[in-house]
Amino acid sequence: MKRWPAAARVTVRAMTDGGSQLRWWHLPKWRAFLAISLSFVTIVASTSMVFVLLPSIASDFGVTLGAVGWVVIIEALVISALLLPVGGLADGIGRRRIYVWGLVIFGAGAVLTGFAPGFIALIGARIFMSVGNAMVQSVGTGMLAAAFPANEKGLAMGAQTTAVAVGAASGPLIGGFAVEVVGWQTLFLLLSIPVALSIIAALLILEDDRPALGRELPPYDGLGGALSGVAVVMLVFTISNPLGMAWVSAPILGGLLVFAVLLGAFIRQELRHPNPMLELRLFAVSAFRTAVLVRVLGFIGNTTTTLLLPVYLLSLRGFADRTAGMVIFCSAVGVAIGAQISGRLADRIGPGPPTMIGLGLQLVVVLALSFSDNDTALVLLVPVVFVSGLGLSLWNVPNNSTMMASVPPKNFAVVGAFTNVTRTMGNVLGQALAAAIVVAIMAGRGFDVPLDEVASSPGAGEAFLAGWRAAYLVTAALAVATMFIARRLPFSPVVAPSGELDETTEM
Repeated sequence: MKRWPAAARVTVRAMTDGGSQLRWWHLPKWRAFLAISLSFVTIVASTSMVFVLLPSIASDFGVTLGAVGWVVIIEALVISALLLPVGGLADGIGRRRIYVWGLVIFGAGAVLTGFAPGFIALIGARIFMSVGNAMVQSVGTGMLAAAFPANEKGLAMGAQTTAVAVGAASGPLIGGFAVEVVGWQTLFLLLSIPVALSIIAALLILEDDRPALGRELPPYDGLGGALSGVAVVMLVFTISNPLGMAWVSAPILGGLLVFAVLLGAFIRQELRHPNPMLELRLFAVSAFRTAVLVRVLGFIGNTTTTLLLPVYLLSLRGFADRTAGMVIFCSAVGVAIGAQISGRLADRIGPGPPTMIGLGLQLVVVLALSFSDNDTALVLLVPVVFVSGLGLSLWNVPNNSTMMASVPPKNFAVVGAFTNVTRTMGNVLGQALAAAIVVAIMAGRGFDVPLDEVASSPGAGEAFLAGWRAAYLVTAALAVATMFIARRLPFSPVVAPSGELDETTEM
């Protein structure tokens, strides 16, 4: 029998024998994950819990539910604007520096939010909090990717996705409990505890990657950062349409035109700058550009379920908040389980197979949900919702790892930020598409009512279900198209280039 090399036998024996031997938590990559994952869980939970807190915030400050929605909208706009510029800056001056300062700003914003004396002050505190959130998000993925070997990017992204799933699932549960026991203000103040622990862990564990003293820094692409930030904000604001304007109207069409002009200016700037914010030659790498397209389309499809399922459970079916929350929680369980499977698969056999399986499961889910009605039993819905989370992580984790493994280490921060930008684009476009289909079909049947009032308006439930089916059938067609594109993903592990991209990069 072929024996392992002596060094490998010593390492395995050290990890498995008793005594003071090497344990998994002694490995630098897992220490880095433990430090970073705490911040992932905290910031994601802080975002997901806000939706549960909105009614209480509106009541305490005497504002309408429409106005209090800006507590969420402003966060999305600030984060979208800053992700790429901060990621590009971090690749030049050091990721840990940006990460720690982001945590400090986020924690200070959370405290200011808890002590906000009025609604305007609350919005200001949320802006401050969102700046820190964007700084952490912009470098967190890149720092985690840098901590793992080149052949374990899938494992790294799977671990990150599990942490994100924990935060997304725990946020509403913690928020729903805390708002009744200690109040929403105290909940924001308590965020300072895990934030402080994250800062300490970062300073003690994460490598200080600041440039050496005296080393000349590459020129920062400030104009590219500004153009990217304004362009993304314009697209997010226009497509999310928080003011409820008609889709074929001057403001909406004008917003899309401004976005197109800004995007063109950004591309021109990146092609001309010696140290561009986003290296456009990355799109010459087949695996990278395919992963970007699959990511946007995949999240467009996934967002249909994210948006419509709560409306179906709460407004149409009339389930209690706790029941609906537990059903949706099953999706997070599926995400956490799938992340552990798909990351390892991507490292061993490439991103293609798990991506195709995940998108196939997404297709099955949307077709199953399209046949749901007023009488569908929960015992049938729960496994479908679980599979939706499982399918999401089966394609999302390999997709994320492919993007990170396709680029040189020097681009990890900005590309990690770009993965979050593309996810945001997919979510915003998916929300707009699903809502437009449902609202258009309901309006065509004479029901121009908010989605949260479908159960209280006679006949609106049937109109909603018609729109629900149409939205899911469109999503099914989109899933098929995404699978067709995903066939170009490698069916072998993706290895990151160690140096610079050059003119011979694969087209």
